[in-house]
Amino acid sequence: MTATLPWYVARSSGLVAWALLAGAVIWGLLMTSKAVRRWAKNSWLLDLHRWLGALALVFTGIHVLAIMGDTYVHFGLASVLVPLAAHWHPVAVAWGVVSFYLLLAVELTSLARKQLARLNRRLWKRVHFLSFPLFVTSTVHGLSAGTDGRTPMALIATALGAGAVGVLSYLRLQPALAPSL
Repeated sequence: MTATLPWYVARSSGLVAWALLAGAVIWGLLMTSKAVRRWAKNSWLLDLHRWLGALALVFTGIHVLAIMGDTYVHFGLASVLVPLAAHWHPVAVAWGVVSFYLLLAVELTSLARKQLARLNRRLWKRVHFLSFPLFVTSTVHGLSAGTDGRTPMALIATALGAGAVGVLSYLRLQPALAPSL
């Protein structure tokens, strides 16, 4: 194994994790819109949404393990679990640590709701709304800590993903924001 393999795995898995997260957020917003419900079954929509979120968590785990295996920049357990504990770009890495905890909260409560069916819907919904700050923190982490964050393709993908989340969020919240007559 070459010394650069963990670095390439960390970079690629981080990009894939962000893309999967963006897909899960976008799909979740589409899933709750009336337009998509008309042509697709809710169970299929929900399964895809859950699958994207779970894969985002898996690739985030791969990202963290690979970054810890990299020998160029040494990341210990504290560096990846405690915000601002990293010696290399501590603020940029902290965005990723916070993102990890938010993703874990969203995924674990969703799994608990599905498996136990006793998790309070109101609590689940409040935790699930953390997906929005999660998307923001993970995007900031990728742009500030990622070595690929300033490449044209990463900037285009980020703009497209953020634009889609922004527009779909606006459309989703528009009825709530409209003044009642």
